[in-house]
Amino acid sequence: MEIKYSKIANSLKASEIREILKLSEMPQIISFAGGMPASETFPIKELAKISKKVIEEDGNIALQYTATEGYTPLRETIAKERMTKLGVKTSAEEILIISGSQQGLDLIGRLLIDENDTVICENPSYLGALNAFRLNNPNLIGIPMDKDGMIIEELEKVLATDTTVKLIYTIPDFQNPTGVTMSLERRKRLAELATKYKVIVAEDSPYGELNFNKRTLPSIKSFDRDGYVIFIGTFSKILCPGNRIAWMCAKKEILEKLTQMKQAVDLQSSTLSQRIIYFYINKYDIEAHIENINTLYLKRRDVMINAIESFFPKDVGITRPSGGLFIWVELKQEIDTAELLKKALTLNVAFVPGKAFFVDADKRNFLRLNYSSMNELKIEEGIKRISKLLTKYYN
Repeated sequence: MEIKYSKIANSLKASEIREILKLSEMPQIISFAGGMPASETFPIKELAKISKKVIEEDGNIALQYTATEGYTPLRETIAKERMTKLGVKTSAEEILIISGSQQGLDLIGRLLIDENDTVICENPSYLGALNAFRLNNPNLIGIPMDKDGMIIEELEKVLATDTTVKLIYTIPDFQNPTGVTMSLERRKRLAELATKYKVIVAEDSPYGELNFNKRTLPSIKSFDRDGYVIFIGTFSKILCPGNRIAWMCAKKEILEKLTQMKQAVDLQSSTLSQRIIYFYINKYDIEAHIENINTLYLKRRDVMINAIESFFPKDVGITRPSGGLFIWVELKQEIDTAELLKKALTLNVAFVPGKAFFVDADKRNFLRLNYSSMNELKIEEGIKRISKLLTKYYN
């Protein structure tokens, strides 16, 4: 069959890693590959009660179309509770409900990026964001990171010399894939640079509330005085991802454009899902629920780090995140983690090779481990299995 695909469709390539990782979904695999929350944290009984109540008492509205902007009471709650917690003073008029954070990235790409425009991100960065932006064929530039996040001095060098920069993308809290958190000073400085160079910052915060030390840093958006920061938040990691409800917070004139684009893409996010989440938040203690999630994830993070320290070679480098879902591992430079993954799967254990997270560097000796979705016994056993492979390289 001959099909005349678009240039964008023709530019998409099957990922060898993605095909390999499909194997990690098999039940016998101990998988550290996904970015999935622990399913045992989902408030299933509570959501079942809420769902039944919403459909029985409000079904004619909950099962109908709704405004593209989203359910107003939910938007008001997000503005008042979730954004206030991050130091942002806003209102429902600056909140757009979206179908997961990934849709937010797609909408930002549509909003800002033309072919050959420059998009800046951390290096390494979230693969899903890189793929979303690449649909618009931009020039992607990765800024190196250290323990305090994106190195702002390196960022400003690019901003000062490249007039085609349209977007700076960052995950400041427990970054994917590294687990690193951007420092307070750098958050302030990034907001200042956005205003100075008149460039939009997309602040993606799916992991911000998965915070083990209970010290929440203000969002970059909280330092935004002129509307150059677009914040993306989600309920996927603190409630459940299957509802596909997230939000964007932006200056009203930007939000109007984003709303028009969302309307063209999917008309609206699920009316039913929005109401279920709204009534859950108002009936149950979501802060206590988040605290329970963090207690579990902290325990699993500690089990993974302890196992790595016990079984991996001593000169393997790892990050020690104070929240989020991931540990970033650096191996000897000559180790190709894509090849290592193939061997790991024969031992029924999986991880994500690091190469795909890098924008413009051929770095093959990194890998990402997720500690949220496997129980403690499987975490320890999975790390033991990977360590068996590593000893062949380090001895």
